[in-house]
Amino acid sequence: MANAPVEMKRSTAAPDPFRPFRTDMDRLFERFAGSFGLPSFARMFDLPSLPFESSVTLPTPAVDIAEDAGSYKITAELPGMSENDVEVTMSGDRLILKGEKKQEMEKKDANFYLSERAWGSFQRSFALPQDVDREKINAEFAKGVLTLTLPKTAQAQQQQKKIEVRSAG
Repeated sequence: MANAPVEMKRSTAAPDPFRPFRTDMDRLFERFAGSFGLPSFARMFDLPSLPFESSVTLPTPAVDIAEDAGSYKITAELPGMSENDVEVTMSGDRLILKGEKKQEMEKKDANFYLSERAWGSFQRSFALPQDVDREKINAEFAKGVLTLTLPKTAQAQQQQKKIEVRSAG
């Protein structure tokens, strides 16, 4: 093989040190806008959008956990989802909440055709307290809200005792 000199051409344009940051920020804004059903920023301003591949993960759903004398309640907000999109399982001492959301939109007009699809998933896991009656856990879904009721065992309910709070002064 002959040793031939190779001509190196250098670009006169300075490299953009903020390009990776801008790309990440663009993706963040696109996800934010999409979660509210807004068009992408590129589409709002007629900018060309560059395709990129990524795995989409839904934001972790907002969850409230409450306890009363007879049970624990876990309430998860899952807007736009139905009971068919949600799975609740128990594995050992963990309660696992999984969900997948699929969204499709299609618009037709005389001058254009638009078809968009988006999907994503989430998973949350909760440690089950020892005093939960695992055979009586109940899940209900209504109006985008999942309510898990974890009843306490009869023994745990009997062990509860109210302690009087007195003034120190």
